[in-house]
Amino acid sequence: METLLKILQVILALSILVIVHEFGHFFFARLFKIRVEKFYLFFDAGFSLFKFKPKNSETEYGIGWLPLGGYCKISGMIDESMDKEVMKQEPKPWEFRSKPAWQRFIVMFGGVFFNFILAILIYAATLFTWGEEYLKPQDATFGVHCNQLALDMGFKHGDKIISFDGQEVEKFRELQIVLARNQATQAEVIRDGERVTIELNQEYLSLVLKTPEMFTLRIPFQVLEVPDTSLNAGTLLPGDRFISVNSQVATTIQDVQPILAQNKEKTLPVSLLRDGKVIESEIYINSNGLIGIILDGDYTKFFNITTKRYSLTASIPAGLNKAQTTISNYFKELGLIFSPKTEAYKSVGSFIAIGKIFPSSWNWEIFWNITAWLSIMLAVLNLLPIPALDGGHILFLLYEIITRRKPSDKFLENAQIVGMMILFGIMFLAFGNDIYRLFK
Repeated sequence: METLLKILQVILALSILVIVHEFGHFFFARLFKIRVEKFYLFFDAGFSLFKFKPKNSETEYGIGWLPLGGYCKISGMIDESMDKEVMKQEPKPWEFRSKPAWQRFIVMFGGVFFNFILAILIYAATLFTWGEEYLKPQDATFGVHCNQLALDMGFKHGDKIISFDGQEVEKFRELQIVLARNQATQAEVIRDGERVTIELNQEYLSLVLKTPEMFTLRIPFQVLEVPDTSLNAGTLLPGDRFISVNSQVATTIQDVQPILAQNKEKTLPVSLLRDGKVIESEIYINSNGLIGIILDGDYTKFFNITTKRYSLTASIPAGLNKAQTTISNYFKELGLIFSPKTEAYKSVGSFIAIGKIFPSSWNWEIFWNITAWLSIMLAVLNLLPIPALDGGHILFLLYEIITRRKPSDKFLENAQIVGMMILFGIMFLAFGNDIYRLFK
């Protein structure tokens, strides 16, 4: 069921993005009176699942059987259809190739433009509906818990990470992302009440990209409930917060759990904070390394959670700002992929990887935020100057506008073939990475 939900979310999100992207091309083509022959969601190689052509319309609308995108077939344009026979005929007034370069430029940019607008609108809507809630790194009272990679890089348990290369990180959950994205060389942390600068070895950068959970939130080990059946009923009370176990300082879940796991079926002395007073007691640990309690997971009791609410008018500029930040960050992430030392190309994924980022249960807030991010990703990738992508067409049109010389149809056809080969290579890499990760 979880897999089915993920598949449905991927299909719905990508369908929305493809329709909006292709409608961008369609809208400006029709604005300049360019004929659109087909408007399809998914590809109809050989046959379509559904198609119709409204009366007095020049456009056939449909749904293909191959769910790998969609297309808007514009008359007189060299695209993935490679319709060479049409291109051999004399240009018609309603064809793409008959229009001024600036109009053709707008038509090609229309898909990307609509994806950017969609992202802004989605971000604005989600901020208006749900607002924002997040933890700032400086409000992580007990600091970070480090995995082995973070320890090797010089971080320590309990550090409060303030900035990377002087850039403050706004959200705790983005610490590792910002570290990798900016290829940071320094980190500033608060350690034992003092500011400390950590020099970061760039040799670790490739590991940062493929090692999850470098920094996790250290959470107090505080009792929420003690069932009557617990062996520690009467010894531990709701609200008790651990200070030490077996004479070892242990205040967080990350401190206490390893000690319990190493002392199964033993009785250990503990120090507890109860009603503002420190008391000494003993706990019994069962054969599974558990003490029979329910931990308090209400983060608002332990941390200052930043909460922002937006009015309708405030949500629009906030959505624009969030989209701009996401675009900037995504360009940085693309830079990582094209930098061999980061080995980020190994993280390139296909629809399988996209499916994994969706939650296993339906959550509209998460769904729309992921869809907005994917909309920006689709727009940015389409701007890459690769023939067969919008960016390739835009590049040639810019050349034509500047030089007033139009590339020949033969050159554009060959460029389209090269572009398709590049895209197939990228798809092969993406699917290959996903398949490798599935069986790793």
